[in-house]
Amino acid sequence: MLPVLQFGSLGSPPALLLGLLALAVVLFVGRFVMKFAWKLVLIALVVVTVLWVLGIQVAL
Repeated sequence: MLPVLQFGSLGSPPALLLGLLALAVVLFVGRFVMKFAWKLVLIALVVVTVLWVLGIQVAL
């Protein structure tokens, strides 16, 4: 058998394929979750900044 086709401790080709497919699904879903997470972080940044500025105005 050719050395290229011997996977050794890596596992069988179907197992590798399923592992890579699972990784692709996680990355694909994570991409959408991160888009949503960035929007939440930006909204929180604006809200905290506004509250902080209002707090400074009240203190003066």
